[in-house]
Amino acid sequence: MKLNKEEREILQDYEKGEFKSVSNVKKEIAKYREYAKHALQKNKRINIRISERDLIHIQRKAVEEGLPYQTFISSILHKFITGHLTEKTN
Repeated sequence: MKLNKEEREILQDYEKGEFKSVSNVKKEIAKYREYAKHALQKNKRINIRISERDLIHIQRKAVEEGLPYQTFISSILHKFITGHLTEKTN
């Protein structure tokens, strides 16, 4: 099977164990589906420029969440403006 650069990077990250399962997958999927539903209620288009590296990370996170990356970006923006985006503390 021939993989492109992004697919090879995802496979390498997976093989290194960088992907982690969440404790309650069904609850997480439902939560992000709700975010996506609200994000999909769109009527304006925007274009932004971001670094390739950031886009690759966003696409990986979107795969983890089971969302298309543009929907994932929209859901992040929606969470931010509604105050539901919280900072992760270690």
